[in-house]
Amino acid sequence: MAGQLSGKKVAILATDGVERVELEQPRGAVTDAGAEVELLSLHEGEIAARDHDLEEAGTFSVDGLVSDASVDDYDALLLPGGTVNPDKLRMDDDAVGFVREFFESGKPIGSICHGPWTLVEAGVVAGRQLTSWPSVRTDLRNAGATVLDQEVVVDDGLVTSRSPDDLPAFCAKIVEEFAEGRHANRTVEAAAS
Repeated sequence: MAGQLSGKKVAILATDGVERVELEQPRGAVTDAGAEVELLSLHEGEIAARDHDLEEAGTFSVDGLVSDASVDDYDALLLPGGTVNPDKLRMDDDAVGFVREFFESGKPIGSICHGPWTLVEAGVVAGRQLTSWPSVRTDLRNAGATVLDQEVVVDDGLVTSRSPDDLPAFCAKIVEEFAEGRHANRTVEAAAS
């Protein structure tokens, strides 16, 4: 994996309540592969992480605000889970708009556990194959997605996984998809809808 993402810049979009391991391990995987990573959030300073949603698990320093971010500055996007994190993101117009624009750009996106909630809010899952934490699957289906129960699902550069148990497969696949770059099929389909 070393060097596979050299010259690439990855945005991680998260806020308070993020599941620590779902931010930490994917960030480590893309960093180890050579990517530059920036943590974008809803507020400056630090965001509070959780372990299994309930236990405090330290903090992460924020690199920038999603309200100031431009999709043009990044090559890929990572949306970690935790229940509270994506629930807060999907209520923020700047976060939802950033995710929608990122999807429409055709650039690769990785999302795990409850992370796809933000994709649902952005209106970009219809006609796509995804997986997620079991409680999110009805929302995905209601938004027009085909939901699969697999450790990792890839659909034109959109990589999703179910839970922290799937992190090894998820991390390997996001590095592969992020290295591939823009997915033209998704760009054309998003533009046509």
